Amino acid sequence: MTLEVLTADILSPLRHGFFTRHGGASSGVFEGLNCGQGSSDQAEIVTINRERVAAAMGVQLRNLVTVHQVHSADVVTVDAPLTESRKADALVTATPGLALSILTADCQPVLFADHDAGVIGAAHAGWRGAVGGVLEATLDAMEALGADRANTQAVIGPTISQGAYEVGWDFYDTFAAEDPDNARFFANGEGERPMFDLPAYGLHRLRRAGVGQATWTRHCTYADPGRFYSYRRSVHRKEADYGRLISAIRL
Repeated sequence: MTLEVLTADILSPLRHGFFTRHGGASSGVFEGLNCGQGSSDQAEIVTINRERVAAAMGVQLRNLVTVHQVHSADVVTVDAPLTESRKADALVTATPGLALSILTADCQPVLFADHDAGVIGAAHAGWRGAVGGVLEATLDAMEALGADRANTQAVIGPTISQGAYEVGWDFYDTFAAEDPDNARFFANGEGERPMFDLPAYGLHRLRRAGVGQATWTRHCTYADPGRFYSYRRSVHRKEADYGRLISAIRL
């Protein structure tokens, strides 16, 4: 099976993609393109999957740069392949030949580009990272390299949608404390618990930060098991582990 790569017109002609699980070598609950080195999948198989992604991005595997994601607002600026693991949740660069990549399994993968300045970014934005400011921090780091946020395009890739994201009232309270207007990102579920619209919140944070254009690909990770891994779905199915999707962009 060949790789399936979702792209966005506003990031073209830069090479980029939100990779689905199609075209990978993993099996079992990881079937497909599992790129999660932190999963319990066989390490050599994950490497094969990552090599396929690197080839699709037109780079050597060592130039497929990633970080040890910890749901923070920390950003790493890179001008060469990383020689050691760095804890962060976003990367930016102005160096051609490097593919910035992040892993997700319900959280938002966000790819950024200021085409005129030649600066790109990639962020992992779950709810903690989004509330903590990882999207704004990515734009700040891009501007430090010469980008202009008003000229920057941002695309949210496959993520969990509101219809699948039931949360507790303590979760709601966290957002209400930040801004009472955040109530608009919640809806009533079938029970008494609210449903959270993560991509709408991500778009709100990006637009409020002054990004030139922001969009979501409108793919739900939970609702499409044939194409996407989902942490929440794996919990509901009582599976032992779950795969990680990869998203990447390069100059």
